[in-house]
Amino acid sequence: MAIEFTKYHGLGNDFILIDHRHSPTLTMTPAAAIALCDRHFGIGADGVIFVLPGQDNTDYTMRILNSDGSEPEMCGNGIRCLARFIADLEGLEPDTTKTYRIHTLAGLICPELQPDGQVTVDMGEPRLLAADIPTQLGEAEGKAIAQPLTVAGQDWIVTCVSMGNPHCITFVDDVAAIPLSEIGPQFEHHPVFPQRTNTEFIEVVAPDYVKMRVWERGAGITLACGTGACAAVVAGVLNQKCDRTATVELPGGNLRIQWHPETHHLSMTGPAEKVFTGTWNRIE
Repeated sequence: MAIEFTKYHGLGNDFILIDHRHSPTLTMTPAAAIALCDRHFGIGADGVIFVLPGQDNTDYTMRILNSDGSEPEMCGNGIRCLARFIADLEGLEPDTTKTYRIHTLAGLICPELQPDGQVTVDMGEPRLLAADIPTQLGEAEGKAIAQPLTVAGQDWIVTCVSMGNPHCITFVDDVAAIPLSEIGPQFEHHPVFPQRTNTEFIEVVAPDYVKMRVWERGAGITLACGTGACAAVVAGVLNQKCDRTATVELPGGNLRIQWHPETHHLSMTGPAEKVFTGTWNRIE
């Protein structure tokens, strides 16, 4: 079966975008998504994103399958790519300003196209109670801030935040020195995270500028993570290390994050770029 697709990336976090507006029911199997994302035998991507018809008074619905076939609740870089993909499907000019209401498994998310090509996303409020993240660190109805956690034989101090998907943030002196491929999976699958977790390692350069490396649940090492950047700033504020407005430097580039005190919502601004279009003929 042939599938038309377009590939986009947000700071190197890359996705295969598929127009699924004809049906509200996703039919692609996890095995097919794994094959598509394979960087040697497939197209190559961190995940497959589908645009489906809207529901609950939204314009469209977003569904994602990670490169390991699992389905996350949301993806910050991915939803910026989705917004650009929708604009291309609608035939909008590149400098058009427009806001979309997108239904996701994490709730309503509203990306706004900017005239300079950037996309600003209202990411909603962070969820801070341990039971909502979810994590077994601390009390279920309390916040998991600066909690001790032993991973890979080393003691860490972590803060947990949900941006609709779970994040575990730890502050380090040098993010470049973290053996991410070794310890990332051990964080992700630690038993205190019943739904697994994304893990962010943060180096605070200044209160308004941090460096971040990430191990994403279901995708491994990626060049950027939008929800992770938001969670990192929240954790920085909660631990009195960061301002509410900060630039997050990722291996793929920078994101601008704001945690608004009036609404408690976070906004994320960053790029989304088309790479190429094509047809996949090997879905089995």
